[in-house]
Amino acid sequence: MNDITMRLNADELIKMALREDISSEDVSTNAVMPEAKAGEVELIAKQDGIICGMDVYERVFKLLDENTVVEKYVKDGDAVTKGMLMAKVKGDIRVLLSGERVALNYLQRMSGIATYTHDVAQLLEGSKTVLLDTRKTTPNMRIFEKYAVKCGGGQNHRYNLSDGVLLKDNHIGAAGSITKAIQMAKAYAPFVRKIEIETETLEQVKEAADAGADIIMLDNMDVATMQEAVKIINGRAKTECSGNVTKENIKNIIDSGVDYVSSGALTHSAPILDISMKNLHAI
Repeated sequence: MNDITMRLNADELIKMALREDISSEDVSTNAVMPEAKAGEVELIAKQDGIICGMDVYERVFKLLDENTVVEKYVKDGDAVTKGMLMAKVKGDIRVLLSGERVALNYLQRMSGIATYTHDVAQLLEGSKTVLLDTRKTTPNMRIFEKYAVKCGGGQNHRYNLSDGVLLKDNHIGAAGSITKAIQMAKAYAPFVRKIEIETETLEQVKEAADAGADIIMLDNMDVATMQEAVKIINGRAKTECSGNVTKENIKNIIDSGVDYVSSGALTHSAPILDISMKNLHAI
């Protein structure tokens, strides 16, 4: 995550997390460390996985004290193994203690998503199908979670509701039909916006393709139905498979011939990667 993105978008979110954890003072730290004292602590991986969020981890301490120094031995996207020394953090011991949980929460969560995404993406290797995330993210964590998907080898779907047109079943219901929904979107949306629409049956697939959709989502279809849908579309639109896609079943989708597969599980079901800060001592 580059410095501009961090300052413009992430800093305020990190400050909110810090304020949540330190509403008035860190009572425990102030009790055992009433005065400033220089110290060092190690960041250690407790599981194998793909690391993500090192810059965010560092930023937590920098926002508490810009003089904190983080010596990083890994970078985002690197594979780590259990027991690996990932970084050393040097600075005021009070800062190291007070920032520990927030910094680890970001790093563990982002690394867990990157690791899970990496495992899923590996199952699609050798196929034309591209792995995408969704908007099923933790509130106020989207910028971090979608970045983690990219670190793990996936790609981002639209970032938010302002980022693209995706007409789902309730949009279609509001418009009256698939054809009307697409026509209205074409009339309203800027020409640079592609129009994607959700379909659940082969009849809807044909209607969407005939109406000129740019991307047709095949929602909760079995492989045989998706294969038939791809034939019906016949290159007139890109295709995206969606609906309860997980690491356990994604390999079945490769044979369907879809261009994209989106998985909410990348962000809503990835377990954290276990990482600890250990061996704090004065220097």
